[in-house]
Amino acid sequence: MIVDYADKELTQRYQLMAQTIIPRPIAWICTEDAKGTLNIAPFSYFMGISSEPPTMIVSIGHKSDGTQKDTLKNLRESKKCTICMVNETNLEQMHFSSKELEASQSEAELFNINTEKVVDEFPPIVKGIPSAFFCELYQEIDLKGSKTIPLIVEIKAQYIDEKIITDKEKLTLDYVPVARVGKSYALLGKNINPPKMRM
Repeated sequence: MIVDYADKELTQRYQLMAQTIIPRPIAWICTEDAKGTLNIAPFSYFMGISSEPPTMIVSIGHKSDGTQKDTLKNLRESKKCTICMVNETNLEQMHFSSKELEASQSEAELFNINTEKVVDEFPPIVKGIPSAFFCELYQEIDLKGSKTIPLIVEIKAQYIDEKIITDKEKLTLDYVPVARVGKSYALLGKNINPPKMRM
């Protein structure tokens, strides 16, 4: 079966992509507006793209009324964000934080998400997360005719929970991340090592 995307509605294309481009890591993005209101929102169209410069890309849509999401507005204004990786411990709070709120409301307050400031120049991290990236807006990409805005962010520093570090010299980490699979979430479990090449 060949599916011609030109014949499919937006929601159908999204459903197909979300069920087959898997698993997708979740960027739980913390931003602040000019008044200091903390916004925390999850995005699963998210991926690392380069180590030099160290960059990631996240695609941000618009609110149901067509206005820009708070994350997009805040990033455009402040040029900074903190991206928290999600584990099973904070899965429920992350899911609830996807609810659409007024710009003046903070997910941290509404859903009792505890945060802590660890790098002065960037928004706080969510307490209990295994790792977080402190990023600056690097480039905005214009997808002609799309309401989705892909943003490239550059990693300036990274927080790592000491408990997930198994080798400090080699910077080896061990934790079970949460990923998006279709409409559901999944824990990445069994690791499979690649076979050794025979010469």
